[in-house]
Amino acid sequence: MNYFVKFRKYLSLFSLSIVLVACSTTEPAIQVDTEESEHQTNLSLERPIPYPIDIPNTFLYAVEQGTRSVDGQPGENYWQNEASYDLYAELDPANHTIHGKAMITYQNNSPDNLDVIVLELAQNLHKEGTPKMDFTEITGGVKLTKVAANGIELETITMPERWTQGSSGYINEGTQLYIYPDEVLFSGESMEFEFEWSFIVPEQGASGRMGRSRDNLYFIAYWYPQIAVYDDVNGWFYDPFVGNAEFYHGFADYNLTIKAPREWLVMGTGEFLNPEETLSEQTLERYLAAGESDETYLITDFDELKDATLESDDNMLTWKFKSEKVRDVAFSVTLESRWEGARTPVGDLTGDGAPEYTRINTFYREEAPLWQLQTEYAQHSITYLSDYMQTPYPWPHMSSVEGAGIIGGGMEFPMMTIIGDYNSAGPSRLYSVTAHELAHMWFPMILSTNERRYTWIDEGYTSFHDVEASIDYLGSGQIDRTEEFGRYLQIAGSDFEGEIMRWSDFHYPGPAYGVASYPKPASVLYALRGVIGEEKFMEAHHELINRWKYKHPYPWDIFNTIEDVTDEDLSWFWRSWLYETWVLDQSIEGVTIEEDKTVINIRDEGNIPMPVLLRLTYDSGTVVNEKISETHWLNGFRTYEFEAPDHGTLIKVEIDPDHLFPDIYRSNNVWE
Repeated sequence: MNYFVKFRKYLSLFSLSIVLVACSTTEPAIQVDTEESEHQTNLSLERPIPYPIDIPNTFLYAVEQGTRSVDGQPGENYWQNEASYDLYAELDPANHTIHGKAMITYQNNSPDNLDVIVLELAQNLHKEGTPKMDFTEITGGVKLTKVAANGIELETITMPERWTQGSSGYINEGTQLYIYPDEVLFSGESMEFEFEWSFIVPEQGASGRMGRSRDNLYFIAYWYPQIAVYDDVNGWFYDPFVGNAEFYHGFADYNLTIKAPREWLVMGTGEFLNPEETLSEQTLERYLAAGESDETYLITDFDELKDATLESDDNMLTWKFKSEKVRDVAFSVTLESRWEGARTPVGDLTGDGAPEYTRINTFYREEAPLWQLQTEYAQHSITYLSDYMQTPYPWPHMSSVEGAGIIGGGMEFPMMTIIGDYNSAGPSRLYSVTAHELAHMWFPMILSTNERRYTWIDEGYTSFHDVEASIDYLGSGQIDRTEEFGRYLQIAGSDFEGEIMRWSDFHYPGPAYGVASYPKPASVLYALRGVIGEEKFMEAHHELINRWKYKHPYPWDIFNTIEDVTDEDLSWFWRSWLYETWVLDQSIEGVTIEEDKTVINIRDEGNIPMPVLLRLTYDSGTVVNEKISETHWLNGFRTYEFEAPDHGTLIKVEIDPDHLFPDIYRSNNVWE
């Protein structure tokens, strides 16, 4: 964004903020009970009342411009910039080096003229002097040997040169690359970029998200110059990669070409275009058969790997892949991994009424025996999640690569995931991590959220989804939602906890980032389902995906969509759970009998206002479920007297018996 566009934009933001303060027509955040509130005004409030959520002026400006909307829909003026990449990579295993080339066409669909183009060089995390969140292997980072814009080769410049002389060129600062071309990229026009580079592949690159292991496995990701997102809310996204929170990428089309020594098997993001030019006759025959098999099918075994690929004069083979509308590309190169495959149904992807299938690929080494069931795990995950999301998995394959030595858990990329061997964790944990990484194919691969600032969206939704898939596959006896509750409640309300809405890289060191990104937001989704009910929850969930697939939703788009679908004001919920570190602690103080009445005395010990779900059991065998609205707590009270219906002698009272909410101290939830 050039200076004058930026100045005009923020001048408008300043004016808008004044209007919003002076002339706001929004309804109060909390709808209170008039009779109760009149009584409470004569008393001091017993608890904090959730106040309206914070919404950045940049988001409000986007609403004003019609690119976003107050009901959560993409606005009628919504836009995204586009790109197409021709990428070439050559692997040199002897020196653990990648040599790369890229031709990129970038289409500016924004209303702004761009005099700078921002790219990310994530491998520069491994360059000495680049800011890092933790200890990181130093390999030298990316060595750029060519940078060109519209056919004109550019040289490095300094910031003073740029501002005082208007020089064209590029500035590499940490993991960001700023290109100042000779010409402005005007709105509606495109520009061509060309790069050549190389880097040494670290053992555990990008904080264990890519790398190499045992001289027989490379998993290559975060490896090419990638144009940053320029969006309608914040313009260029140029937050550095420090090895912690992940990424924010735009959608693009890719042609990917990989050159590697023969005998090494290659798989990458996209449709595999030339199996007949790379695979031996036997491997090709099995590969094609696996694509039609509903059961795990051996493509090439440990003792067959030397004959898995074709011969070549220079002992090198070239592998080609093509993908459309994806956020990123990654690839694996394996020398001693068994390759298994199958297909799995994803639903009606084309709308012709017939079921569609995607291919499942699995690569694992002999030291990972639990992976013999990995193809089955991936089949179930993709089929179950396609149905649960009501959005069929859209791509030609989903490939899992065992990467012990690089990673202990798992990491996702479009159509590709790398996962540890899980030998010590066991098969159920291997299934769960598989479901987790494959659930990422929807969040954030289809709903492209900003993971670096709002990790809770993709990781929280995905943690929620992997629990649902695990319950379906393993049974509720082995896993349930309370596992997520437990992980969150370990630090809930303590000084170790950070707010979910805090930008991800700015959490305190320790467990704050992990809890705020994974188990707490998953727990919040379960709590939301408990508040609005299963039917409304799923309706809102599916509508969110339908509205924002292949787009960039922000948190407030999610909030607005859910409130629009449910027709409920949930600002109290968002504030309490996402913007604060309050806790939920509902309790039964006691039960008293007054003449012919039985009164249950309920106290809300925590600060999060939630409905009270009561289950009353009588000596007659009658069981009654009651619900006390959160509105009572929103009026500032901490106690509530509930008169029990007369069905005999009350023998047990329990709050939230089905564990729908993450209550921090459940021992005070029961009276007998």
